[in-house]
Amino acid sequence: MELRVIENLENELSIEIQGEDHTFMNVLKGALLEVEGVTAATYDMNPEQSGGQTDPVVTIKTDDTIAPLDALEEATGGVKEKTTAFRDAFESAA
Repeated sequence: MELRVIENLENELSIEIQGEDHTFMNVLKGALLEVEGVTAATYDMNPEQSGGQTDPVVTIKTDDTIAPLDALEEATGGVKEKTTAFRDAFESAA
């Protein structure tokens, strides 16, 4: 997975995530919205409206209690934990 920082401000971060689709982006957006201090989390991957961009761009906005990059790290950790828990439950059920 390759990331490209588009904008990195004190309370806003935009990152292009190459090679991902709506499946991953919706999971990431949901995890970001669960992080305390995140005021908005969105993504855009519509090439017609974004000048030909095909890879999704996630934008994270936070209040003063957490930096956007820290929120991203916390959210991805949460995704990893949930994925591990799901895999363990699935393997136990089989």
